[in-house]
Amino acid sequence: MTGYDDRDGKIWLDGQLVDWRSANVHILSHALHYASSVFEGERLYNGKIFLSRKHSERLLKSGEYLDMPIPYSVDQIEAAKQAVVDANGLENAYVRAVAWRGAGEDMGVSSARNPVRMAVAAWEWGDYYGEAKFKGAKLDVAKWKRPSPETIPVHAKAAGLYMICTMSKHAAEAKGCSDAMFLDYRGYVAEATGANIFFVKDGEVHTPKPDAILNGLTRQTVIGMLEQRQIKVHERYIEPDELSSMEQCWLTGSAAEVTPVGQIGDWNFEVGDLTKDISTSYEKLVRE
Repeated sequence: MTGYDDRDGKIWLDGQLVDWRSANVHILSHALHYASSVFEGERLYNGKIFLSRKHSERLLKSGEYLDMPIPYSVDQIEAAKQAVVDANGLENAYVRAVAWRGAGEDMGVSSARNPVRMAVAAWEWGDYYGEAKFKGAKLDVAKWKRPSPETIPVHAKAAGLYMICTMSKHAAEAKGCSDAMFLDYRGYVAEATGANIFFVKDGEVHTPKPDAILNGLTRQTVIGMLEQRQIKVHERYIEPDELSSMEQCWLTGSAAEVTPVGQIGDWNFEVGDLTKDISTSYEKLVRE
């Protein structure tokens, strides 16, 4: 498989489609040095991006959280994504929209005079967790914790928030795991490195309260699916010790979709009927 910097195709960059290999930024781009970057990960199913407009709206909101106004409207971002999909002839793919502080007059922490740039790329991509999507993923427990909202804008989909995700996923993969589960700064169950988490006990569903984590669009979609089934959903603080009594577990995210979990650390879960139903039903929903 070729690297992501060496492919055929088109990428939308600052208002125009350019050759994939020419979509470059300067080494002194502010984002490279100070993490002034926000992004969205989206899935294209049968030629249509699931919840596309909501993703575009969230991208702009993330930019606001970082004091980094993105110079495009939702409609312009939507048009950019469609242009990329059309130019590359894609029907089922992953779509990445990203905005960042570029190179400019400032090269320090302050970057108000530097332009905010934006790009959209898309490529064919399979299951995020590979075979784990069907067998039940195995998760490590990360040594890092999700930070307090008082320390960083946790509700932004910002690149800087993913530094400990990369470190934790590397550590998990070294142990033969697919991913890692974070606790938050208070010690409550939080999320995986790139996905929200759900548990099932006695026919009811429990998921962490999203006050220190991103309230994912797939998370919101799945909660709606559960409520349509009249299944009680508890959005609450979950102590790690409670996991021993949980029967089923799954992850949600645009990349992860709905992925069953079979093990987290020393805790084991069955890939039960509700998990299978939600996973299968989500697959159908996104292709409607």
